Amino acid sequence: MRIGILGAGSIGSTVTRRLSQAGHDVKVANSRGPETIDSSLCEFGARRVEANEVAADVDVLITSIPFNKMPGIVALIEVLSAKAIIIDTSNYYPHRDGNVPVVDAGQVESGWVSEVLGRPVVKAWNAITAQSFATKATPSGTENRIAIPVAGDDAVGRDVAMRLVEETGFDAFDAGSIEDSWRQQPASPVYCTDLTREEMPAALAAADKTSVPRIRDLSMALLIEKTHSYTKTGDRFGDWLVEFNRVIYM
Repeated sequence: MRIGILGAGSIGSTVTRRLSQAGHDVKVANSRGPETIDSSLCEFGARRVEANEVAADVDVLITSIPFNKMPGIVALIEVLSAKAIIIDTSNYYPHRDGNVPVVDAGQVESGWVSEVLGRPVVKAWNAITAQSFATKATPSGTENRIAIPVAGDDAVGRDVAMRLVEETGFDAFDAGSIEDSWRQQPASPVYCTDLTREEMPAALAAADKTSVPRIRDLSMALLIEKTHSYTKTGDRFGDWLVEFNRVIYM
């Protein structure tokens, strides 16, 4: 499969490595130019390209960029074929992205992304920490394998995204439509809590749409304060972060 990945940060870089290792034809781009992308991302054959090349002639485009940067890529995706699938990994954090009034008023994050891009999107890889994603991949069938929720309106697109999630080392869980994807947004019970496929249904059902934004903002304020001192201890930050999320979100 021909895959373009826009964004070479913590999630985008791991997706690049895993999908190229799985045998896909992968190219990756960022906003600063291919020479700024770590060459180690190419160890399994991925190619670093300019941003205006990443969406050309691909079957799947994975956007792994900050939420507030989405309007800026509209021109880049004009070259996408009508059949190409867009997978959105972004999350909305007002303290980082600035306020998006329609999302603050209740519009689902990836619904806004789809509206801005003028294309359907599938939401995946947004509900796992960068640390867990990079270090906790396991083969299919492994006991207590971590699951990643996938939401989308198009059955074909959702199925493709689920297959790719599996190839990155995690169980893919069908989380329904984009309108339902608020259940995997920041501060929901499935968000970065390293749940298994068996634990996923109850956690998705337990999400409360009215409280998620408030908990998100409160937890981020606390997290920023706590991680300032925690990172000086040398402990395993990734595991600590998952435990923090479990306490606050579940």
